[in-house]
Amino acid sequence: MNMPNQSLATEINSPAVQVKNAYQETVTEVHHWNDKLFSFRTTRNDGLRFENGQFVMVGLVINNKPVMRAYSIASPNYEEHLEFFSIKLENGKLTSHLQNLKPGDSIWISKKPTGTLLLHDVTAAENLYLLSTGTGLAPFMALIQDPEVYEKFNKVILVHCVRNNNDLAYKNFIEKELIEHEYLGDMVKQQLIYYPTVTREPSIHSGRITDLIRSGQMCADLGLPQISPLTDRAMLCGNPAMLKETSELLESLKFQISPRIGYPGDYVIERAFVDNG
Repeated sequence: MNMPNQSLATEINSPAVQVKNAYQETVTEVHHWNDKLFSFRTTRNDGLRFENGQFVMVGLVINNKPVMRAYSIASPNYEEHLEFFSIKLENGKLTSHLQNLKPGDSIWISKKPTGTLLLHDVTAAENLYLLSTGTGLAPFMALIQDPEVYEKFNKVILVHCVRNNNDLAYKNFIEKELIEHEYLGDMVKQQLIYYPTVTREPSIHSGRITDLIRSGQMCADLGLPQISPLTDRAMLCGNPAMLKETSELLESLKFQISPRIGYPGDYVIERAFVDNG
């Protein structure tokens, strides 16, 4: 006898359960990049206001209990929809259900955005490096669609490090669609540099972010001087090990971190994503 699968055996979003301080939104699109990564769009309540780079809590009611996790908003703050980028974890308390979302499903999104990847918390300089691994790309998808980023920096370098080539989500959008944007296209063509790098397969660029910075290979590939606090700023989003190692490298190069929201520095990190299952 076949056992019922998890989606049938588990009660999701019981109408009797309301989530405090959260909006109930509707899923409008779901895109599966591969067997490990997916993104989804939802409606956006008119009351939700956020800065590009921030995150909200996203979740479902599972067996009559809210299960919420922090997700950076991948869509810019002027869009009428919200977009999120997620991993798939077979045993994740939330992602094992999120990955089965379909258009028309309901989802809960917290009313109060927060986060430390704020443009005003990095001081002005020539170049801004957006350093990401995996789904840490999400907040930078919003930031590279923010005209203020291009007004503040001459060059914006988006670095996305993944294991395999098919993990390079949004690659086509960044390389082809964004440059055709009605308002941002010219700025993107002149100022945005996309630097994807892969660690487990041959690719146009290969290696971990810290190794590529330390060796000078990344800046040589970009045709830029070695990264320096005199000319460059950075924003970091990825797993805790990546944040720790990259922060230590930047500190060794004399970069100074923004200690907390409202206190600008040479670089900022997102500290929220410890458990995103």
